[in-house]
Amino acid sequence: MIIDLPSTTTSQVNSKLVQLREEGGAVTLGRVLTLVIVTDDGSKTEDAVDAANDASREHPCRVIVVARGARRAAPRLDAQIRVGGDAGASEVIVLRLYGELANEGASCVVPLLLPDTPVVAWWPNEAPAVPAQDPIGQLAQRRITDSAAEKNPIKALDQRKAGYTPGDTDLAWTRLTLWRAMLASAFDLPPYEKVTEAEVSGEADSPSTDLLAAWLAGSLRAPVKRSKAVRGEGIVDVRLERKSGVVELVRPDGKVGTLTQPGQPERRVALQRREIRDCLAEELRRLDPDEVYELALKSLGKVVRGRTPAKATAAARKPAPTTSAPSAAGSPNGSAPATAPAKPAGDGASGDGAAAKAPAKSPGRAAKAPAKVAKAAKAKSAKGAVKVAGKGSSTRAKA
Repeated sequence: MIIDLPSTTTSQVNSKLVQLREEGGAVTLGRVLTLVIVTDDGSKTEDAVDAANDASREHPCRVIVVARGARRAAPRLDAQIRVGGDAGASEVIVLRLYGELANEGASCVVPLLLPDTPVVAWWPNEAPAVPAQDPIGQLAQRRITDSAAEKNPIKALDQRKAGYTPGDTDLAWTRLTLWRAMLASAFDLPPYEKVTEAEVSGEADSPSTDLLAAWLAGSLRAPVKRSKAVRGEGIVDVRLERKSGVVELVRPDGKVGTLTQPGQPERRVALQRREIRDCLAEELRRLDPDEVYELALKSLGKVVRGRTPAKATAAARKPAPTTSAPSAAGSPNGSAPATAPAKPAGDGASGDGAAAKAPAKSPGRAAKAPAKVAKAAKAKSAKGAVKVAGKGSSTRAKA
């Protein structure tokens, strides 16, 4: 059942809800939370309501939709109440705000919140830069955004990182649950080895691909590369390098993935892209901060982007060792390198410059030649000294 309340107030909406509950017997105490959906009024509003209705079958709640209309119109509130089959297992209140009232969504939401129940805020399309500082975000314990639904998904993901507050989450992260489960299960089988390098490929504007690469970089503490896939949607391929081989999970068609690893048979797993209603229902199961998502956001800066291998990029960051020319003492024969020109011998070694005539290609001969010449000269000098000494002694004997 759908009830329209044009040009109304929040007090009139509350009174109508009480009347419907008394007439239809709806038990408001069965609602476990209040889900506030913030979006612009348009065709996408109904898509968000349908996703919330499906999620409410698992989490009965009151859904309040803040649909912001034209800002230049006169201030007006048009409300719509949906119960029964048109609201799933919840009660839906659609508030269409126009004019200056479009910026006062929080003031219109407060009178309609369920007492003593948690509040979850969801921006299915464009989200504020810092959701925790938004007026509606300040009312909520959990704040859900979707980077993939924004005009620039990668820039939106950077904003989520810069403005993260405990309680924030993103549906781009929720879409990774099956991928993270399959990759984690691959390490439960031998061999139990450390990952030395990883690579994640996907669409260039896929924030889920970036978050998966960041999660691996923060968890494995190994170089991770994020590359663009040639074909396929979303995440396409994940490769984990280990000493024994490669663990690879590939999903080329967006439906079925193939997991391969050394020593194990090839396995086909269901990896179909998740619907928004499934991701929303998963996020509504917990109201505490997601520490693993926080770790992935903080590890975005560790991911290497581009075509350069991650290992080569990591090695390039290290300073290159300085090299010096080998000295004569370090050569095998204790001489200068073969390419160095032979150094001519000085006057003290030999007057005929025999060492200078030695070929440069045989440094061993160049080193031995001066020693041989010096030895011959020494022997010649000693022989002359003996002759002179003999002649002198003979003369003295005759005298």
